Amino acid sequence: MAVKLRLMRMGKKKQPTYRVVAADSRSPRDGRFIEILGTYEPRAEPSVVKIDNDRAVQWLSKGAQPTETVQKLLRLSGAWDTFKSGGATS
Repeated sequence: MAVKLRLMRMGKKKQPTYRVVAADSRSPRDGRFIEILGTYEPRAEPSVVKIDNDRAVQWLSKGAQPTETVQKLLRLSGAWDTFKSGGATS
């Protein structure tokens, strides 16, 4: 099973908020997921990113592939730098 770290859209029409989730790459965007890793609120000023860095690094070390947007959010939260520096703990 190929796992992706991606965004899942939540919120009302024209007022999106997103969950950062680990999901099977074959499942639909807002469908089944394995675990919620955090949230992203782009409409707030400044936008709010809350991610559980430890869990995100664990998923990355297990081979999960982030989408481009999630990779940018992981850089903002610091999880990407932790992963690249070898800070993965099993």
